Amino acid sequence: MRTRLFFVVVLALSAVGLSSQERPVLHVLPFTMASGVEVPYDLKQLQGQLVAELRVMIGKQYEVVAEAPAAPQIPAYSLSGQITGWRAGNVAKRLLVGVGSGREASDIEYQMTDRSGKKVIERKDTIRTNFYSQTGSSGTLGHPIAQKIADRIKDVKLK
Repeated sequence: MRTRLFFVVVLALSAVGLSSQERPVLHVLPFTMASGVEVPYDLKQLQGQLVAELRVMIGKQYEVVAEAPAAPQIPAYSLSGQITGWRAGNVAKRLLVGVGSGREASDIEYQMTDRSGKKVIERKDTIRTNFYSQTGSSGTLGHPIAQKIADRIKDVKLK
């Protein structure tokens, strides 16, 4: 009886390990800034925030990591991006006009490539902060950027 129970437990644990290995890896690279664009945020911390947010949003479909996997896993994808524009927004406009005006915004270009370098997603989007804001050195755009990218990845439905 104990032998059977031990075998069932080992089998269950190995199945859990295999299911996590079956997910494709999504390596999130730090975003860069276009020449002439200044952002008052730490882009390395933005990378960490994007990894955390994407793990929550698409973590069941992808193994989201900040560092490239040591062992080559297929399928594997890389997400890179560039901030091409940034606008701080206007607190007075947000308070007086409301309705989403005066919010911080950023123009981004991002692409997701497979292991061979083929672009799977290539997009340009304008991201605006949520109506509520959060503080931190990665700014208020981390969550909306991750949400937009997660939605685009879900639309492609990669395997």
